[in-house]
Amino acid sequence: MTSPPRRTVVTGVGVVAPGGGTREDFWRLLTAGRTATRRISLFDPTGFRSQVGAECDFDPVAAGLTQQEIHRNDRFAQFALVAAAEAMAHSGLDDVDHDRMAVSMGSAVGATTRLEDEYRAVSNDGEQWLVDEQYASRFLYHAMAPSSLATEIACRFGAHGPAAVISTGCTSGLDAIGYGHQLIEDGDADVVIAGASDAPIARISVACFDAIRATTARNDDPEHASRPFDATRDGFVMGEGAAVLILEEYEHARARDATILAEVGGFANRCNAFHMTGLRPDGIEMAEAINDALRQAGRDPHAVSYVNAHGSGTLQNDRHETAAVKRSLGQHAYRTPMSSIKSMVGHSLGAIGAIELAACVLAIRDGTVPPTANLEHADPECDLDYVPRTARAHKVDTVLSVGSGFGGFQSAVVLTRPAGRQR
Repeated sequence: MTSPPRRTVVTGVGVVAPGGGTREDFWRLLTAGRTATRRISLFDPTGFRSQVGAECDFDPVAAGLTQQEIHRNDRFAQFALVAAAEAMAHSGLDDVDHDRMAVSMGSAVGATTRLEDEYRAVSNDGEQWLVDEQYASRFLYHAMAPSSLATEIACRFGAHGPAAVISTGCTSGLDAIGYGHQLIEDGDADVVIAGASDAPIARISVACFDAIRATTARNDDPEHASRPFDATRDGFVMGEGAAVLILEEYEHARARDATILAEVGGFANRCNAFHMTGLRPDGIEMAEAINDALRQAGRDPHAVSYVNAHGSGTLQNDRHETAAVKRSLGQHAYRTPMSSIKSMVGHSLGAIGAIELAACVLAIRDGTVPPTANLEHADPECDLDYVPRTARAHKVDTVLSVGSGFGGFQSAVVLTRPAGRQR
């Protein structure tokens, strides 16, 4: 007799995001339709094409990190440690088999801020880089290696199971949580600390996206610069932050009488193998990922009650995913609210997929769909219900969250309302 399939549920959420230092601060920002986009203050952006960003108001000491944790970790890993601590506290986990606890984290660019702090360019036709005169910290390798994200969290919480960092560009967060779900499905873990973090608001990252004109040049109006699906959009706003979900095997959560916030029904990803930054307009690979994730979740496309869009605010992405959602959901796409929280917290690259899934869990909990801020002049080719400017009360039973990343990555995660007690 075969055993029933192992199910994955969410029992804790932690967030460090622009405009919100905690999970509930973040959710209040979103449901109020407020934006956290401002002129960049982490460095002087004068001279860059895009000078706006969505920064976290983050004090690592006030957030509870030790001096050792601060000294040896880049900003992106500090975000993750704080988000993971909030998620663990939210889950109520205090007695766990550490050999059955895993870590699955995502990051697109890793330690950009620490590298810039420790190195400086010298004038030799811009070709030579030297260690700063103060010499490199003995923690430099640890700080800059993306793997530190997993090892720091594993050490903090004593997770002796599998530990990994997924780096698939802007879908890293979705993919890391999807991989955590698969670890539970496959029986490799009972608890997974899963999420993503990035702190890319640094000269090198801003220069990368300036060069390909992917970021907005709306520097005179930063609060309204992120405009997904709007006809006047001109690129995304760089953001930063982290989110962590505590994933738990369903029976494990029930045995300890945990409050179940949501269930991970399905996860799928594809690559379009097409172009480093370009997207095919038909959205077929994203649609295939959506279809696969819905199949795994046992949900008909007509069951989707909310779509959390990638919604970066670039011309081709918004049209690409609009086409993908229509391809997968058919006419139901026109009846389904679909919104982009990047309009309020910017695009934190690898972290954003996890941050968006945190918002999806809270949307299920509260029956509220966050809006797409700054959507004032709809692009005729983006003709779905993008919940413009104002949050909407709406029962959310099945959420589809999608992501699209440079390199052709396309991912989809399905979350569903859990049966039984919630909070």
